[in-house]
Amino acid sequence: MMTVRENKSYLPGIELPDSLVVTSDLAAALEGADVVIMAVPSHGFRDVLERARDLIQPDARVVSLSKGVERGSQLRMTEVAADVLPINPSHIGVLTGPNLAREVAVGQPAAAVIAIGDQSIAQELQTLFMHPTFRVYTNLDVVGCEAAGALKNVMAIAAGMAHGLGYGDNSKAALVTRALAELTRLGVALGGAPLTFAGLAGMGDLVATCFSDQSRNRRVGVELGRGKSLDAIVAEMNMVAEGVKSTEAILALAARHEIEMPIAEMVGSVLYEGSRPADMVEGLMTREAKAELHGIE
Repeated sequence: MMTVRENKSYLPGIELPDSLVVTSDLAAALEGADVVIMAVPSHGFRDVLERARDLIQPDARVVSLSKGVERGSQLRMTEVAADVLPINPSHIGVLTGPNLAREVAVGQPAAAVIAIGDQSIAQELQTLFMHPTFRVYTNLDVVGCEAAGALKNVMAIAAGMAHGLGYGDNSKAALVTRALAELTRLGVALGGAPLTFAGLAGMGDLVATCFSDQSRNRRVGVELGRGKSLDAIVAEMNMVAEGVKSTEAILALAARHEIEMPIAEMVGSVLYEGSRPADMVEGLMTREAKAELHGIE
């Protein structure tokens, strides 16, 4: 029984609605549920699903809120769900977009995308999630929407580094624009539709995550840019920054599909090899000169 209707660790000061029932009992949470929302970080996603496997109804709709890629398998979260659960893959989708939790919780206007392979189910879920302050669009491009959400976390770390190094708006604008080109290249190679990356799941989420002080991934990048070690940063945070864990898998995906991702490679070098952000920026700026070619080359 919840006695304090507040999540003091993650959303301090926000009163949770009386209609919300909290339990640590998976069986109780999933009993009779026709829609299951998975808000578990990518590194724990499979474990929780495996424990819930026999408790989820065969005709349930499963919606992921997680913006990551599983390490090792390099699977997106809907792919993990399809791998674990004995349900129709067209019943598995993702809710994504520029949705910083505190702003949504206090009722500031926000928009999101529900991406799932069945149009009628997409419309069902759209109706379920719609609210006067939360506008939801449908999209059948699960791959593109989900890939964009995972890839932008890596780019947010890069944007944070730029801020931590003291760079101005010109530098940040150039970085985010080229970041969009990178995530679009890989997202399309994975099977996403190019236009998806210009929408809420792509550009929208990228802008919010790269520029907001509420972004955990950006916060990691800022501290790295200021010279703090990754271990010290992670030790001080009580939340998961998906980009720290997903960058490795995303770089592996890029290598598998032979996609050039210099910004993501810079982030990986800083996170995993101890490179200095300032040194990596020089490497980015002195790469071979190229044509822009519609922004995705």
